[in-house]
Amino acid sequence: MTLRELKQGETAYISKVKGRGAFRKRIIEMGFIVGKEVTVIKKAPLKDPIEYKIMGYNVSLRAAEAGLIEISNQTCKNNSHYNGVIEVPVSNHELKYNQKVINIALVGNPNCGKTTIFNYASNSKERVGNYSGVTVSAKNARFEYNGYSINIIDLPGTYSITSYTPEELYVRDHIFNEIPDIVLNVIDSTNLERNLYLTTQLIDMDIKMVVALNMFDELEQNGNAFKYDVLGKMLGIPMMPTVGSKGQGLHELFDKIIEVYEDKEPHIRHIHINYGQSIEESIKKIQDCIKKPDNINITSIVCPRFIAIKALEGDKEEIKRIKDCANHAEIYQTIDEETKKLETLFNDNIETIITDAKYGFINGALKETYTSSKKETHTKSKKIDNLLTHPFLSYPIFLFFMFLTFEATFILGAKPQEWIESFTAWVGQLISLNIPDGIVKDALIDGVIGGVGGVLVFLPNILILFFFLSLMEDSGYMARVAFIVDKFMHKIGLHGRSFIPLLMGFGCNVPAIMATRTIESPRDRLITMLITPFMSCSARYTVYILLISAFFHSYQGLILFGIYVAGIIIAGIIALVFKKTLSKKEDIPFVMELPPYRMPTTKAILKHTWFKGSQYLKKIGGTILLASLIIWALGYFPRSNDYTKDIDHKIEIITSNYQKTNNNTISVDSKTIDQSKEKYEKEISNLEIKKEFIRQEHSYIGQLGKAIEPVISPLGFDWKMGVSLIAGGAAKEIVVSTLGVLYQVNTNDNSNDQLIERIKQQKYETGKDAGKKVFTPLVAISFITFILIYFPCIAVIATIKKEAGKWKYALFLATYTTILAWIASFIVYQLGTLLGF
Repeated sequence: MTLRELKQGETAYISKVKGRGAFRKRIIEMGFIVGKEVTVIKKAPLKDPIEYKIMGYNVSLRAAEAGLIEISNQTCKNNSHYNGVIEVPVSNHELKYNQKVINIALVGNPNCGKTTIFNYASNSKERVGNYSGVTVSAKNARFEYNGYSINIIDLPGTYSITSYTPEELYVRDHIFNEIPDIVLNVIDSTNLERNLYLTTQLIDMDIKMVVALNMFDELEQNGNAFKYDVLGKMLGIPMMPTVGSKGQGLHELFDKIIEVYEDKEPHIRHIHINYGQSIEESIKKIQDCIKKPDNINITSIVCPRFIAIKALEGDKEEIKRIKDCANHAEIYQTIDEETKKLETLFNDNIETIITDAKYGFINGALKETYTSSKKETHTKSKKIDNLLTHPFLSYPIFLFFMFLTFEATFILGAKPQEWIESFTAWVGQLISLNIPDGIVKDALIDGVIGGVGGVLVFLPNILILFFFLSLMEDSGYMARVAFIVDKFMHKIGLHGRSFIPLLMGFGCNVPAIMATRTIESPRDRLITMLITPFMSCSARYTVYILLISAFFHSYQGLILFGIYVAGIIIAGIIALVFKKTLSKKEDIPFVMELPPYRMPTTKAILKHTWFKGSQYLKKIGGTILLASLIIWALGYFPRSNDYTKDIDHKIEIITSNYQKTNNNTISVDSKTIDQSKEKYEKEISNLEIKKEFIRQEHSYIGQLGKAIEPVISPLGFDWKMGVSLIAGGAAKEIVVSTLGVLYQVNTNDNSNDQLIERIKQQKYETGKDAGKKVFTPLVAISFITFILIYFPCIAVIATIKKEAGKWKYALFLATYTTILAWIASFIVYQLGTLLGF
C-alpha cells in the first residue's frame, strides 16, 4: 500500500521510500523516513496535491510522488539507533575577542523566524513572510551591542546543507568562504525534530554555534516541556529560548553569543554525532585519506569529517572539491568502496542510511530532553485552513481577497490622494510666485513637479496594495494559495511553488524573480522568471489607475481586477508554450511545508508596508526625477521659434486688435466688455496650445516620437504615447510622469485631475485624424494592454541576467514581450475599431 492510497484522516507508518535522485534526497530530508507516522490531512480542491502531517508539521506532496512512498498499518523498524555523541578535542578556533567585532551568520529552516530575529536585533526592515523562500540572498546589518560591533548576516532559509537547491549551496559557501565567528542556528521550537536535522549538519561542519529556540512561547502554551539546557550540554552548544516576533530573549541571546565568542561559555565543546560503528568506520577511512599534509589548502577551510560524510552521501559539490586534493584518486576509490559496503550491509541507499542515522540521533536526544503534551495544537489554524482550502470555497475566497485588495486601493486611497495633490499644487504655486520666469522655473514646474508630482500622488494606493500583500504573506495564506493552485500550475508545466514568486510580482518583479531561487528545477525556475513580468507590478499600477480614473470611473475596481487576471492568464498561456518548446522537464517533487497560520503583528505589517513605500519614494527621488528632467529637457530644446512664427504673428495681431478695441470703448456695458475679454483669452489660449504642440513636435523628443509613430499608430497611439512607452523602459512610473511633462500639466491646479482632463481632451491637430480625440476608451484599453505585456524595467532585465546567468535570456524576454505587446494591442484596437467602439 502506498501513501497515495491513504484516505483523509487516516494514519500509517512509512515502510519504504522508493524513487531516486532529487525526489529521494528531498523527501527523506523532510522527514519521510522508515518508521515515521504520517497522517492525511486533506486533498487540495482539485484532489492534488495532498497535505500530510509528519513530525508535527504539515507538508504537501503530489499524488504521483505519494505513490512512491510505501506505508504499513504497523510500526516499521528503522535501521537507525541513538548512539550518543563522540567527544573530540576542542578545535583551535582563533581567539579574536580582543577585536570588538563579531560576524554572525543566521542559519535556519524556512518559517523558523530567522528574519524576524534579524529585524528586531538590528532594527532592520527586511520583509518577513510566513512561507518558504522569502529570504533569497544574504541580508546584512550592523549594530552596536555591549561594546561590540555586531555584523549580522541573514542567510536564505534552508532545510539542509546539500547541493540540492541554490539557497543550500549559498549557505554552505558563505560559511566556508566568509568563516563567520558565530553561526546562529535559529530553530522553530514547535518543530524540534525536523529543525534539528539542519543542526546535525552544522555540527558536522565543526563551527562555533549558538542555537536560538524561537517561538518558545508556542511550545510552552501547547503544554510541552523541553530541557533545552540538558540538550545544549549534550551537544556542547548553548541553546537560548526566544520569541522573535516580540523581541523576547534577544538580549540574553546576544549576551550568550558574546560569551561564546570570548570562549567564556563553560559548556562549549566540540562533539561528533555518533552515526554507529559501521558508518563511523567508513567516515574515518575517508577522513584519513583527506587529512593528508598535501591537502591543507582544503582541510584548512572545510572540516575533513564534513567532506567525508557528504562524499558518502554523493554530494556533488564535495565530490568536486575532492578533485583539488593531491590524492583525489585514492579518496574516490575509498568513497566507492565504503559506499558499496554500507549499502550492502544496510540494504538501502547511502543517503537514506545517513539520514536515518541523523534522525535516529535526534529522536534519541529528544527522548531524553523533550516531553510532548499530546494535546491537539493549532486548532484555530486548522479551522481557518478548512475554510480557506475548502474544495468549493477556496478559489472564490482567493479571488475575493484579490478583488478586495484592488477595490480598497481606490476607496481608501482617494482621500490621501487629494491631500498629496493639494500639496503638489501648493508647491507648484510657491515656485511660480517666487522664482522669475526662465529655464529654471520651467524645469522645476514642468520637469520636477509635473513629472514627479504625477507619480507621487499614487503613493497611498501603493501603500494599501503592499499592506494587503504583506498581510497575506505574513499570515501563512500565500503557502495555501500555492497548495490550491498547484494542479493548475502543473497543467502548464510548472510547480505550485512558482505561484508564490508570481504573486510577489504584483508588488515588484525584481524580488519576485529573485524568489524563484526556491524553485529546485532550473527549467521551472527559468520559465517562472520569463513569465513573472506579466504580473502587474506596482509601477504599472500607476498607469492603470490614471487611465481607469479617466475613462472607466464606474467600474474601477472590477477593471483593475480584470487587468491583473488577464496578466495571469497570459502568463499561463506563455508558460504552456515554453513547456512545449524548452528542454524536457526534470522530475522535481512538489514538497512544500504548510506552516500554521499566525497572526501578524501590527508593527511587522506596518514595517513591511512602509519599507516598500520608502523604496517607491526613493525611486521617485532618483530614477523618476532624473528621467522626468531628461524628458523635460528633450521636450524643451531646441528653443527655435522658426516653426511658430506664424502663430506668434497671429497672437500679436489679436492682442493688438483687442487693445485697440478696448481703448476705443467709451460707453459699453460691463457684460460686453467681459464677453470681449473672454473671447480674446480663449483665442489666445487656443493659439498658445497650438504653438506648444508645434514646438513639442519639433523638439528632440518630438522628433523621436514622430520617428516611431508609423510603428505605433496601428495600435491607436500618437507620438506622445510612444515616447512615454520608451521612457517607461527605465521604470513604468515614468510613463505617467512623461505624460505629465508632455501634456504640460499646470501644477497650480489639482495635478492628477488636470492630467486626466488633458488626456481626455487632447485632439489631433494635423493629419487624417485632425480634430479627433487622441485618447478614447478603446485607445486606453489598447495602451493598458501594451503596458501590461511589454518588457519590464531595466532593473528586471538586469535581475534576469543575474539570476539566469546569461544575457540571452534577458534579451529574449525584452524582445518577445515587446513583440507580443504590439500584437495584442493591435488586435484590441483594430478589432475594437471594426466593432465600432
